[in-house]
Amino acid sequence: MEIFPTTAIIIISILSFVVLILGFTTFNLLRKNERAEDIVVGYLEYLDKMSRVIESAEVKIKKIDAKGSFESDDEIGFFFKQIKQIQEILNEFNLKKY
Repeated sequence: MEIFPTTAIIIISILSFVVLILGFTTFNLLRKNERAEDIVVGYLEYLDKMSRVIESAEVKIKKIDAKGSFESDDEIGFFFKQIKQIQEILNEFNLKKY
């Protein structure tokens, strides 16, 4: 009868230690996950701001060259075509609203 209480105490001690370790690791992973979520939210806010800037730049470029006068000029036309190509690349980067 002496063996059972000693064995029970050892088993309870080991299980208590395991529960403490699992509780600590779970809490630690939760903190890391919350930090990662905060970073992702920050990136999404940044990308949303960039998308709005890209959209407004596209509207302004179309408004500027509504008549095609910039594109037809040789000196300015080359530069304007490069700006339009950059805008097309940025349009591909633009976040899609779902």
